[in-house]
Amino acid sequence: MTEPLLDGIAFGESPRWHDGRLWFADWLAHEIVAVTPAGQREVVFRADFPTMPMCFDFLDGQPLVVSSSDGLLLRLTESGPVTHAELGESGYNEIVVARDGGCYVNGGGFDLMAGEDFRPGLVLHVSPAGEVREVADGIAFGNGMALTPDGSTLIVAESYAKRLTAFSVRPDGSLTGRRVWADLGDGVPDGIALDASGAVWVSDVPNRSCTRVREGGRVLERLTFAHGCFACALSDDTLFVVTQEWRGVGGVDAADRTGEILAHPVPVGRSVLR
Repeated sequence: MTEPLLDGIAFGESPRWHDGRLWFADWLAHEIVAVTPAGQREVVFRADFPTMPMCFDFLDGQPLVVSSSDGLLLRLTESGPVTHAELGESGYNEIVVARDGGCYVNGGGFDLMAGEDFRPGLVLHVSPAGEVREVADGIAFGNGMALTPDGSTLIVAESYAKRLTAFSVRPDGSLTGRRVWADLGDGVPDGIALDASGAVWVSDVPNRSCTRVREGGRVLERLTFAHGCFACALSDDTLFVVTQEWRGVGGVDAADRTGEILAHPVPVGRSVLR
């Protein structure tokens, strides 16, 4: 049974299970928050830059945060944020860290919230030393990403193409072998989470759902909600979903605080320790 974990969120995104707590970004509150399974919350970072969007993942136990508006990748240290890499331009949407300390960052190619026309986006690779290079282009609004446990495959949610796209990862972090991992039909993928069986949970805002799919597109399970599902994350035994009311770009209001995190027990949990 799906149970509420936390409510009153202005605009939740980028959930990550790490060190026994669920961490997420509240874009409109300009915060990264950690919450225990009992619902106790702690603000662990408050940003002084625009945070629509703001995504993060963990590198050696420290949050690695994309400041999309500044085109910077920041590492959160005990003494404050320091620049890990300069991404260039702006408009970045999601990040996933690899086991070797490198990471992938994708971008939509245009500013949705500013009303810009669609342009294809890209995927960048950032080396452990902070060197940045483009490794994929032509991405139709890149959203959630996941790496398989062995690091051999990167899966990217392309929201505007209604599919999950996979790439083979070379030893130097470059990508090859682009292919459709799952055609989602009328599904619009947002955040994703890979489980230990190799299936992917796919968040979907317009369809107000989170769906577990196999490679090839076979649907294994579908959860539906009162509001749009923007992102999801897995612990060992729980699927966490971030939902909120979505009224379109012009309807985003920090005062609404319709965001919730819901917890749903699952038999197959996360595939990678965080």
